[in-house]
Amino acid sequence: MNLLRHWLISAGFWVIGCLYLNVPAVAQDTVQAPAITAPGLQTDMIFYDAERAKLKGDDKEAEQLLLKVVQQKPDAAGAFYELARLNFKQNRPEKAEEYIKKAISIDDSNPWYKSQYAEILVLANRQDEAADIYVQLAKTQKYNREFLLKAAHMYVYKNKPKEAMQALGQLLQKDSTDEEILNDQVDLYLKMNDVDGAVKTTLKLIALYPKEGRYYATLAEIYENNKMPEKAEALYKQIEQQFGDEAPVQLSLAEYYKKKNDPVKYELFVKKAITNRSLDADMQISLLASYWQNNFRDTSKRDDLEAIAKEVAMQHPGNANALAAYAQALAVNNKSTASQEYYKKSVAVDGSQYGIWLNLLSGYTDKQDADSLIKYSEKALRLFPNQAMLHYLNGIGKMNKGDYKNAVKSINRAIDMQPEDNKGQLAQMYTLLGDAYNFDKQYPQSDEAYNKALALDPENATVLNNYAYYLSVRGVRLDDAEKMSMKSLEIRKNEPTFLDTYGWILYKQGKYDKALEYIQKAIDANGIHADGTVWEHLGDVYFKLNEVDKAVEAWKKAKEKGTDNIEIDKKIKDRKLYES
Repeated sequence: MNLLRHWLISAGFWVIGCLYLNVPAVAQDTVQAPAITAPGLQTDMIFYDAERAKLKGDDKEAEQLLLKVVQQKPDAAGAFYELARLNFKQNRPEKAEEYIKKAISIDDSNPWYKSQYAEILVLANRQDEAADIYVQLAKTQKYNREFLLKAAHMYVYKNKPKEAMQALGQLLQKDSTDEEILNDQVDLYLKMNDVDGAVKTTLKLIALYPKEGRYYATLAEIYENNKMPEKAEALYKQIEQQFGDEAPVQLSLAEYYKKKNDPVKYELFVKKAITNRSLDADMQISLLASYWQNNFRDTSKRDDLEAIAKEVAMQHPGNANALAAYAQALAVNNKSTASQEYYKKSVAVDGSQYGIWLNLLSGYTDKQDADSLIKYSEKALRLFPNQAMLHYLNGIGKMNKGDYKNAVKSINRAIDMQPEDNKGQLAQMYTLLGDAYNFDKQYPQSDEAYNKALALDPENATVLNNYAYYLSVRGVRLDDAEKMSMKSLEIRKNEPTFLDTYGWILYKQGKYDKALEYIQKAIDANGIHADGTVWEHLGDVYFKLNEVDKAVEAWKKAKEKGTDNIEIDKKIKDRKLYES
């Protein structure tokens, strides 16, 4: 059986070779086969080897073999054609053009060569020349619709509307009811500012397809955009009554009423269009996104956005993007818990969309959500193990959980995978790494991480503030800390956290009056949102200024706000400052 298979394969190549050489396939009586050593057959076998290399995806080998073919056989049009295709694929239009011209000069009657030449010209941004070739091909080919259509589009692209109209005209001579060509003709008439031509062609489409509301809408838009308001208004009233349930008509009506400054009817029809069940989920989501982009500054529209997104999601409960769009609308309305639930439903339906995972995880970065962030980032990492941001978010979760050693591991993985060209993101990762090392009391590593962050982004105010604060807590390099803190305030003036940091550094330097000024500014800037740490800092400053009653009141406020210091009760009870 193996011998038979081997014989059939050999025979197959022999027949192919004979057909290519145009010689009879007859059995040979002699033991030797002289044809195998003939120069022509050797060239043909090199050509076959080139084709096999192409099939294997080895374009470089294929090109080298084809160059051997044309060297041995300068009239091998097919080899020049294949060389042109390879160079076209590799985005080398000049070489591709050189080879295809040689192929055409050898065989001017081959339509494939000329079609490839046109594609090469398009790649070289010479669409008008490509269009001329398509027109020539259309004259010689029986089935020429695609050639003429391509020619028309190329002429339009190169702003040659008359030539484009001639190509479309030739197509309409064959079939005057061709819907696609008639639509192209309407667009071209409008581009040429030939309103009468556009109206006549649209009326023809209406006559051919009287039950298609979109053509009435097209005609109404032409009237509206070309200072024929009475005709437009009459036609819009007609299509509103006759075709008001069709999505394209609803969109056209929405735009019409928007121009007419009728917000009630605009909202009515845009909502109808987005939730129209005749559209698929992707189209509905696209329209929803467009609606939101046009109205995102208007906070009064957020409830509408949520309601529309909810209806789309209810129509498509098995569509991950529809569920995610509703989740995003909920997030915009500050309904974070409900938003996260729908993001979870989305990734449960289709976990392959990395962006939706990021949206889900970004809602869990608060300290109280550490468990959820760890859980879902680990799920995402099973699907996308090489995504730096997932490791980074996992590190945030572990940081918030107080698991600093494992946070360091996750953040270092993120840094290893993060592309170096995104310096801002890399600096952010090194900043978090500095925080993690600091909390784990690995101070040399912490300082090193902060220095790397600042080397990448010297004007990053957050890095400057964090680095300065942790140095002050440790009571080291206070002069450096003061300089960094002041720089952060120059970058982001009156930032409450930065004001507190600068005040605390002054406190550590023994500059209590100045420290009081800045920490009080931090509290004033934060108002009711000032946290326990800032209030405790204020109390400590008051104590150093021998204002014990004010110090105790501030410490009590710190306890109320939730300071992390476990000795706060002792400070209040003993009316005394305890410092490590």
